[in-house]
Amino acid sequence: MRVSWSPLADEQVDEVVAYIAADDQAAALTWLEHLLERVASLARFPDSGRIVPELQRHDLRELIVGSYRVVYRRKAEVVEIAAIRHGARRLDSGTI
Repeated sequence: MRVSWSPLADEQVDEVVAYIAADDQAAALTWLEHLLERVASLARFPDSGRIVPELQRHDLRELIVGSYRVVYRRKAEVVEIAAIRHGARRLDSGTI
């Protein structure tokens, strides 16, 4: 299985890294490395994330990386990273 990134998720990663780097560049790089490791593991374990609680859709799952939620869609041969959101923010189907 392969992992792909939606344009929205790709943009959101850049925003998160820039936000963290404004205070601590080393922490931003550490977060990014951890994010990429967790996302890469989805190629082998696509069901390792939990179903997004507030949406209760079986096609949408999430991983928690630090204070952020990594929302992804599991498709037949692809895991698509759909969005990166701060954990304090609620999700609705219109935001992904």
